[in-house]
Amino acid sequence: MTTVAEARSGKTSRDENFPVASRLISARFRGPILAFYRFARAADDVADHAELAPDEKVRLLGRLGEALCGGPPEPDAEPLRLALRERGLSPKHALDLLDAFRLDARKARYGNWDELVDYCRLSAMPVGRFVLDVHEQSRGLWPASDDLCVALQVNNHLQDCAADFRRLDRVYLPLDVLAAHGASVEMLRAPRAAPALRAAIVDLAESCEALARGSAALVSGIADARLALEIGAVRSLALRIARLLQRRDPLSERVHLSKFEFILAAIPGIAQALPRAALRAVGGEGKAARA
Repeated sequence: MTTVAEARSGKTSRDENFPVASRLISARFRGPILAFYRFARAADDVADHAELAPDEKVRLLGRLGEALCGGPPEPDAEPLRLALRERGLSPKHALDLLDAFRLDARKARYGNWDELVDYCRLSAMPVGRFVLDVHEQSRGLWPASDDLCVALQVNNHLQDCAADFRRLDRVYLPLDVLAAHGASVEMLRAPRAAPALRAAIVDLAESCEALARGSAALVSGIADARLALEIGAVRSLALRIARLLQRRDPLSERVHLSKFEFILAAIPGIAQALPRAALRAVGGEGKAARA
């Protein structure tokens, strides 16, 4: 296997735990966000390919980075390259993602929570920051966005902890958290989580819930009304999944939301954001009329 396209898994934005440029987002912003997602999805598929050697993964990730910065074109990088050029945006967020996927190609264990968050600084935070940059939002919102993105990322690690270990020998659960509860990596092989492993997962899910709760300032601080609704939905989903992980065993129970559950979980966040979003929309129309 020698090309990025051959490494694609077939996953799309519909397979994610959160909306990707849903219809809540204004049409003029959806294109760049979907281009960023396509780039990230391609890189993620390379990093998670079970049959590729680490050096081959790094080589293919390098090709994506080169294509993004004007090198030989790659179909999964070209839409984002054009979108960045059209809007005068830096490729930094996408290049940070590539660094995260290079880590995935070579690193299989995380010693503690801080080490995992450092990984999320490359794998998750750039996604939220890119969305904010596309919408020309204040960088003062980055810390709250970072918290929400870490919550989403670690939620996903917890949901897929058994599959990641069995298929890729990759464990994102911090080793010191496992040890503190008397759990071990090998417990991920079992069909059902032992009490010690469940306790470790609950501990981490509670941390994710706290991060998602702490990101409330993100929704209230966003100037774009439609983006505020989208982020409200995402935050609500992060909270729902974190709570689900505190009640269900990801080794033996379903911890991914169905489409119906997805919609139900998103509604409270949209409802909470709606009054502020309506005020922003009215204010924006008023400014346009005065202009």
